Amino acid sequence: MSDLSVGYAAMLEQFHPTEAVRLSALAEQHGFSGVMAADHFQPWVPQQGQSSFVWNVLAAVGERTKGDFGPGVTAPTFRWHPAMVAQASATMAAMYPGRHWLGLGSGEALNEHIVSQYWPETPERINRMFEAIDIINKLFTASLAGKDVKHRGEFYKLESTRLWTMPEVPPEILVATAGPVTAKRAGKFTDGLITVGAPLEKIDGLFKKFDEGAREVGKDPSTMPKVLQLHMSWAATDEEALTNAMVEWPNGGMKFPKADIRSPFEFEQMAKLVRPEDFEGRMIINSDPDVHREYIQRFVDLGFDRIYLHNVGRNQAEWIEVFGRDVLPKLTR
Repeated sequence: MSDLSVGYAAMLEQFHPTEAVRLSALAEQHGFSGVMAADHFQPWVPQQGQSSFVWNVLAAVGERTKGDFGPGVTAPTFRWHPAMVAQASATMAAMYPGRHWLGLGSGEALNEHIVSQYWPETPERINRMFEAIDIINKLFTASLAGKDVKHRGEFYKLESTRLWTMPEVPPEILVATAGPVTAKRAGKFTDGLITVGAPLEKIDGLFKKFDEGAREVGKDPSTMPKVLQLHMSWAATDEEALTNAMVEWPNGGMKFPKADIRSPFEFEQMAKLVRPEDFEGRMIINSDPDVHREYIQRFVDLGFDRIYLHNVGRNQAEWIEVFGRDVLPKLTR
């Protein structure tokens, strides 16, 4: 079982890229182990105000920090052909050996519909993702062997080619999911699992399915990373923490699937319906760092190897300092 690491979730939806990079470096100085940043074309709500290109930002993070980093997550299925994602990730891993990982997901209309393709139902989106993963794996494997590869599948075609810039070891592929069926497929076809904060019994079920899939193909699930992104709202007072959640991250209180919503302005209208009680069981809103520590520890005890924390407010520097001092050192594996 690998040691626990706790990283920083750099929210490109909320911060200008130069500020996101600065905060990532600050987080590392205060004990955070690495950086996760999402591939968004738009923010969730207009109030968040930003949405920079994740690969540019990750390269800058690589230069300014020494820990791990990766997109949490990118969708190799609509805006991107999987070959382009493979090239971006392989280049990053070649530049920063042993530090970069590739987080993949099935996508959301908020980001993917902008290229005007048909937006399919969930089963097709998941099938597209796994075909894309197959292409990425083929490219990594063939390119390391100095060979070309081609692909003709249900959703994608790839003419004979290879990646000419490769790391000595390809980046690990992690799949983001909250569903048991996808978790089992992830166990079979990828290196690890990413999920978000949820009731512990639900996540335990995901783990069981992921482990089951891994064992079916002869892999040892105890050696495969289980990664968590955890949203929270901490501030000097409970009132300020609640305001930050309501204003900056109302999408965290929306108790319905969000993958089919296309515009930040649609989310903004839905946000008017969010009430403080809607965050219960979905996100800790509290001014006491120890309350947050206890909450994080529950996920550590469940078996997560890596956790990336996101404080939803603009008070990032203060939060990084407080959690680096009062929370991270007290988490135990």
